[in-house]
Parts: sequence; structure tokens; C-alpha cells
Amino acid sequence: MKAIVQDAYGQVDVLRLTEVPVPTPRSGEVLVEVVSAGVDAGTVHLMTGKPYLARAVLGPRRPRNPILGLAFAGRVEAVGSDVSGLAVGDEVFGVAKGSFAQFARARADRVVPKPPGITFEQAAALPVSAVTALQAVRDKGKITAGQSVLITGAGGGVGCYAVQLAKAAGASVTGVCSARKEDLVRGLGADDIIDYQSDDFADGARQWDVILDIAGNRSLRELRRALADDGTIVFVGGEAGGPFLGGMERNLGAGLTAPFTGLRVRTFVSVDRAEDLARVADLVTSGTLRPVVDRVFPLTDAAHAVRYVQEGRSCGKTVISG
Repeated sequence: MKAIVQDAYGQVDVLRLTEVPVPTPRSGEVLVEVVSAGVDAGTVHLMTGKPYLARAVLGPRRPRNPILGLAFAGRVEAVGSDVSGLAVGDEVFGVAKGSFAQFARARADRVVPKPPGITFEQAAALPVSAVTALQAVRDKGKITAGQSVLITGAGGGVGCYAVQLAKAAGASVTGVCSARKEDLVRGLGADDIIDYQSDDFADGARQWDVILDIAGNRSLRELRRALADDGTIVFVGGEAGGPFLGGMERNLGAGLTAPFTGLRVRTFVSVDRAEDLARVADLVTSGTLRPVVDRVFPLTDAAHAVRYVQEGRSCGKTVISG
């Protein structure tokens, strides 16, 4: 089968299209034919091996799994032992290590039926990003009706879902994004837009009940100027920081100092689980959540797709197909 592999950590020049054997599902796994695969910040971290701390899991000198990719949508090709509820031919979406390939092996508890009425490209835009947004809004931010919510990175892969979910919870949403993404974010339901290139949301002029910091490039001191009394800051990932800990430097520092400042700061790493994937599917089916696909690249052009996301150019989600 064709797959995008990397033999070392680095930038997109380490990626190459090559032929590799089709994997065999083990107990508790399924083999899926990948129709489309989503590109997200996690994919970039897998490629670069940064922050370096992640290499304890990914592989110290080179990736243990050389095939890139996480999110996917496709069809079940084969079912391993001890798997129930999934059958050959089922249209599914979820998370698999190595989704930038024609076939991928996935844990059955990270795969759920694809929502009816949407394309494989749209379904591939949901895993990882929509689940991260769901956990940020529901579990960490605990956003409820009547609250004011500020979402940085509102036009990106996670942000486009966070805006929709916060609005569905009844909040008043302000999205922070570039002018190029303003129409998208407004169309997703944002009540107000702040163009970070011309305005500073952290100048102290306004405060919000909840800040979902997805962009990850502002300090805790700056963010607290924009936070209402008894408000909550949720750090959703973080792309700034040094090479060893990356954005976790700021997140860990904020978590350690929060008890002494009285701030409510929540940091988390999203967890891929079937119940949240199924919840996302239900929200899509009901019309509450809309998959947002910016561009679709062919598998042969996966390097350009990753660069497109890495440079922050994606309005919503970027997908690889075919």
C-alpha cells in the first residue's frame, strides 16, 4: 500500500511517499481502508518530534511508527479478535496511528460509525480537533448559558469547533482570529470578532467569563487582564515555548502558580475515546456541529498539506484524500 513515511524527525522534507506492507489488525483492533485523513497540530508534532519530551513516547531518535497521521474516515476492511459492534464494510471515523496511508490499523475503542449525510472528507475533519474542542468546552471550561467566552485561534482546526460548541451551550462568543478568517468564524456563530493583527484583546478594556486559549502564544499575565472576576482560563494545547517542553512550559507554570494567585486555570491533553467521538457524531447529525473543511490535498501532496497547517493558513480543517 502507499503511505507517507518519515525515517527521521524534521520538517516536511523528511516525508516521502512509498510502498509499505498492509498491516494486520491485532486483538481489539480493526483494519480500515482510509478514504480521507485529517491534518492537525498533533500531526506536526509527530513529524518534528517536538517538544522533545514527546520523544519518550514517539521514539527517542526516530519515530517508532514511521507512518504519519492520526485522524481518518473510511471503511472497515478487517476485524481483529475481541472486537464487537464493528463489521467489514462499515463506514467509520476515528483515530489511528498512521492514517496517511491507504490502510491503517486502529484500536476499536477509537472508531465509531461515520455520521450519515456527510462526506468522508468532512468526517476526517472531526477526530482529534472536534473531540479536543468538546472536552475543552464541556469538561474544562464548563461553559453554560449566559457566559461570555473568548476563544483564541478561533479560525483554526480546534477553534472552529469550539466556537460552535460554546454557542450551542448558550454562551456569547468572541473569536480571536485574523481578518482573513473573520467571515468563517462569524458564520460559525461568533457574536464578535477581534482581529489579533490590529487589536489587543488583552489590553484590559474587556473581560470574559471563560477564555479558551487555543492559539497558545499569550502569557498568563496577559490573559488574566482579559479575565472576569471568578473566570476560568483553559489552555488548549500551546504552540509556543522552547524545544524541550514546548507550550507545556507556560501551561505547567500557570498550573503551579494558579493556587497562589486565585486564578482558575485548566490545562489538559485531549483523550481519544469512543464515547466522545460518538457524541461528536450525534452533534453533527443533529445539525449542532458542522465539519469545516478548508482544503483537500491528495495523498501524493501530503507534505504541502502539513506545511499549510504548520504555517497557520488553514481556515478550519485541512484534509488529505485519495
